[in-house]
Parts: sequence; C-alpha cells; structure tokens
Amino acid sequence: MKFVIQRVTEASCTVDGNVTGAIQKGFLVLIGIADTDTTAIADKMIKKLLGLRIFEDADGKTNLSLADVGGSLLLISQFTLYADCRKGNRPSFVRAGKPEMASPMYDYIVARCKEQIPDTGCGIFGADMKISLLNDGPFTILLDSEEIC
Repeated sequence: MKFVIQRVTEASCTVDGNVTGAIQKGFLVLIGIADTDTTAIADKMIKKLLGLRIFEDADGKTNLSLADVGGSLLLISQFTLYADCRKGNRPSFVRAGKPEMASPMYDYIVARCKEQIPDTGCGIFGADMKISLLNDGPFTILLDSEEIC
C-alpha cells in the first residue's frame, strides 16, 4: 500500500462536473493498493497517516498532527502509484490491486479515517477524477507499507 500525502490549504475532487469531496486545511492523500494488502496493513498505514506531525506549532516547528489543527482529509484512489517503468516506456500496472479487491479496501480506508477525522472527503474508485489542490509548503510525503509495516 502506498499513500502520497500532500499538506494542503484546500483540495477538491470532481467527477463528471460534480464535486465528490472538498476540504480546506488538511491532507490530500493519493492511495495505491496492491493485491497483497490487507486490512491489518491498512490500519498501520492509517495510524501512521493520522499521527504525522507536519503542521507548524506556535514556534514554527512541524510538531502538530491533523487532529491537533482540526484538519480535514481528502482520500483519492490511485492505482497508478504502482506503475512499473523499469522496462520500455509504457508503464505496467501488474502490482496494482485488482478492482474487486482494491475497491473494498479503499472503502475500508475511507470508513476508518472518517471514524477519527469526521471531515473526510473522497473520490470515486475507478472514476476519471479531476483533482485540484493548493499544496501548503509544499509538503509531500510518501508512505509505503513495505517500509513501515
């Protein structure tokens, strides 16, 4: 599982001209799911995501978490995070989770995040999504379950 976390001052997801999720200060999280991922892995990734202290405190130090600043989440499924570009110029996506497994896993992640961060928006799994964001910093972090689980 891979999470690309971007600290934003605002972000939104639009599908077919309709906004499916929009947030102000918080994290835009692009989520890549592999066939080998489990809910136990998702739980560890969510714990790490929600515990990240990358917002500034009164002294200007990145010392505050999403909950500390009353931040929001926008969660977007993105199988292209598993692009393999080692051979040729056309990426392979064989490591990306199959939709019948990845879609319920994405829904699980969204539901678990909403339990702790009620202001959680999302995209639509498998849809052609248009993502708009104003990156704050910029501050972007890659969490890979192979490194933290």
